[in-house]
Amino acid sequence: MSTMSLDVGALLLQTVPFARTLGITFDSVGDGQAVSRLPDRQDLHNHVSGPHAGALFTLAESASGAAMLSALGDQLERAVPLAVSARVEYRKLAMGEVHAEARLLVAREEVVAKLDAGERPVFDVAVDIKNADGAVVSTLTVTWTLRPNRPAA
Repeated sequence: MSTMSLDVGALLLQTVPFARTLGITFDSVGDGQAVSRLPDRQDLHNHVSGPHAGALFTLAESASGAAMLSALGDQLERAVPLAVSARVEYRKLAMGEVHAEARLLVAREEVVAKLDAGERPVFDVAVDIKNADGAVVSTLTVTWTLRPNRPAA
């Protein structure tokens, strides 16, 4: 995996203001994995007093981006990461503070090889969202691509 000197969680929160607005924080980021946390705030609740689905999605998508960047962030000079699609399953009612555990489902070397070959890699990051008691309340698969930078004209 890539070794990077930058703080991926801080970079993500700096470049994605909405994640900051929700109060998302990162417990750990590295080696194609990330754990992010969403506080239990009344203003983020839905009609059944749990975190709103949109807040849960943002938590998971942010964790997926951090996991991806922890493995591939050194490729940012030549490619832009973009979320292509996401599939979400809400399994049970989330209550209280929740956290997301994300993991890259492809080898870093495979993605870099596609970039080296002039291709646009597409790959998945799996995310589990859990309540404080560890119960999985939602799962997501976020599909990412690294769009190669266009040459300067």
